Amino acid sequence: MKKIVLAPAAPAPIGPYSQAVIYGNTVYVSGQIAIDQATGDLITANIEDETNQVMKNLGLILKEAGADFSQIIKCSIFVSDMGNFAKINEVYGKYFAENPPARETVEVSRLPKDVNVEISCIAYVG
Repeated sequence: MKKIVLAPAAPAPIGPYSQAVIYGNTVYVSGQIAIDQATGDLITANIEDETNQVMKNLGLILKEAGADFSQIIKCSIFVSDMGNFAKINEVYGKYFAENPPARETVEVSRLPKDVNVEISCIAYVG
């Protein structure tokens, strides 16, 4: 049976989807963008701050689901400009000191709210 995860500390979904869903021992976290929960503002001044906010939002949802970054199996990163790849990697890498998860990074023509990066992940719980 699936369980819907709602993390009050993380930004609410901007559409008809759940922040995350747990099925069995796996949590599927929906794509996160750089919304600051405290202010509701988008963090887009630079790609490093934007990526940090996305990762922070993922972490808040993972925590609510009973997981953390060390339990991530796979991430999907969507970017509006592959020219930001190195800077995104620099920030992303700080969250995975060792044994990083599987991942792909895909350039897309546009992201919700015209952000520059969106990241989703799959992790195990328990």
